[in-house]
Amino acid sequence: MPPRGHAEPAPQDTAPPVATAGATGRKSTTMEPIIQEPEGPEPEATRRGAGITESARANRGWWDRNADEYQVEHGTFLGDDRFVWCPEGLDEVEAELLGPPEDLKDRAVLELGAGAAQCSRWLAAQGARPVALDISHRQLQHALRIGGAFPLVCADAGVLPFADGSFDLACSAYGALPFVADPRLVLREVHRVLRPGGRFVFSVTHPIRWAFPDEPGPEGLSVSGSYFDRTPYVEEDEQGRAVYVEHHRTLGDRVRDVAASGFRLVDLVEPQWPEWNTSDWGGWSPLRGRLIPGTAIFVCVRD
Repeated sequence: MPPRGHAEPAPQDTAPPVATAGATGRKSTTMEPIIQEPEGPEPEATRRGAGITESARANRGWWDRNADEYQVEHGTFLGDDRFVWCPEGLDEVEAELLGPPEDLKDRAVLELGAGAAQCSRWLAAQGARPVALDISHRQLQHALRIGGAFPLVCADAGVLPFADGSFDLACSAYGALPFVADPRLVLREVHRVLRPGGRFVFSVTHPIRWAFPDEPGPEGLSVSGSYFDRTPYVEEDEQGRAVYVEHHRTLGDRVRDVAASGFRLVDLVEPQWPEWNTSDWGGWSPLRGRLIPGTAIFVCVRD
């Protein structure tokens, strides 16, 4: 599932941009009437430790509570059947990070953090056999509502309910990995369920963004924190319980995580901000996007 923006003090960016000229795919149907949960008190943002169980519980609850609002707000950009890797708008149609579209036919593909399964829907249209997995039941209800002849699985990405060697490819567009306390658990599970030669491509917020304020204007271009501070960003309720968690890894951490999990890193893509994207969204903007990277996409192979 794509991530979302957050308030200070976290110096990072986590929400995709609004739809702009150049977007492709059918318009989303997510504007249908849906029931919103009553709003509670605003959570308190802080930086503190958060372990595997706390992070999973908090993020499952956050996405279940906010899936409706998220799909209404971002559904037009995401479409029903686009495969967008990042806020910059890089589309798999152009990027071919999983390979040429014609080579996807009959390939078994696992999508982690699928949200409403837009990427899986695009993969199915290419003749692939996707499985869309998400920790949030409510996000998958949106996937079910939009439709698609492929399985939807509600599970934690760190404990995949699949046999060894079940998939040819795996992908994650801002799903799962930014939200887990130990990304190697996810990477090792993906390695396990991929067949030899299988490719795993995942996108995350570029680690350098954690050193900058989450602001779209000039104030977002001045360093406000240490890039090396790996303390998680946490939103807490009135009782101090985590209700949303994101974890920071440096670029070197990410590379070491990939290697330690048995993958070979074959490419690291840092998409440039395109001219057609003139919209601000949270901390993302043409100003920032043309000066510092916002996304890192890791292309990995299981030998």
